[in-house]
Amino acid sequence: MNAQDEIWLSFAREDLRMAELAMSACIYNQVCFHSQQCVEKAIRALIARQERLVPRTHRLTDLLEVLGLEPNPLEQMTADIRLLERYYIPTRYPDALPGSVATGLPDETDAQEAIEVARRVMEAVERYLYTT
Repeated sequence: MNAQDEIWLSFAREDLRMAELAMSACIYNQVCFHSQQCVEKAIRALIARQERLVPRTHRLTDLLEVLGLEPNPLEQMTADIRLLERYYIPTRYPDALPGSVATGLPDETDAQEAIEVARRVMEAVERYLYTT
């Protein structure tokens, strides 16, 4: 690993840990936010591994497009990763666009889904970074 991908991965781990702590406290909007952040930073670690400029965006779709790895360790999770985009704004700001999350704030089911995606992404990214 290089210094930049290790830094991004370290921050991703911290976001996953925050998501887990929020889950234990039943703070579901924060579980979803930190799960999204974990995935965002994990993807950034993959981009940094390629020694490419990491874009300044929070859109996971944009980061996935820049990724350009073959084989892509996240290929099978792309649809799940994109679902996390719905949590970035509405979980941070009380005046977010109405309807951003269909039922208002995320519930326990949303949180469990989000944290599971984050865990799977972290597993895939760590496996890729530590074996290539």
